[in-house]
Amino acid sequence: MRQIVLDTETTGLETRDGHRIIEIGCVEMIDRKMTGNNYHQYLQPDRLIDEEALAVHGITPEFLSDKPRFNEVARDFLEYIQGAELIIHNAPFDIGFLNYELSLLGPDWGNIESRCKITDSLVMAREMYPGQRNSLDALCKRLDINNSHRELHGALLDSEILGDVYLGMTGGQVTMTLETSNTRKNTEEEDEGGEAGILSAASLKLRVVRANDDELAAHNARMEAIEKAAGKPVWH
Repeated sequence: MRQIVLDTETTGLETRDGHRIIEIGCVEMIDRKMTGNNYHQYLQPDRLIDEEALAVHGITPEFLSDKPRFNEVARDFLEYIQGAELIIHNAPFDIGFLNYELSLLGPDWGNIESRCKITDSLVMAREMYPGQRNSLDALCKRLDINNSHRELHGALLDSEILGDVYLGMTGGQVTMTLETSNTRKNTEEEDEGGEAGILSAASLKLRVVRANDDELAAHNARMEAIEKAAGKPVWH
């Protein structure tokens, strides 16, 4: 399962006012693990940046003056995201801007929805935490994710943080299955048409730590105290 956590920074809030994308940041996850195969690109927008937007991301026209334009990177970007599930916080904003950029290239470029599945993590958060603040900062605080290095918004940085938030909201750990060399071997045999083997307890080689005499005495004393306080316990 290939997922891409995506974020953009823009010159302003509305495409109807001709605002453009100035940064794209993507973090790739395969089977819920970040691969390091990320995509990051600054873009020359050929227009002024609103002061409000500049205060959010701090990306200046001077910095972008030698950066490529969207039409120069569009093909590589689309090949990178093709067929993946895009995870975006407030997806209509970023998808709207990406589709606007594609529309400027012509009708043959289509739209993002025809290439990828879209998952809006803001919608997910509102369903999980109704009536609460669900900004990226608020979710980091709620899920105990460190974002102290986020002084300004940045597309790649925010995608990395959102990746952690998404994993936290969707359970964090991929699986509770114990995998050993035997289970991998059995899976390979099953894939080749054989029957899956049975995992034996002996093959796990689990370490057994037994309570010592002092620990057993403390346990028994605790059980007696509970019994005196609560009457006959259910385990009797």
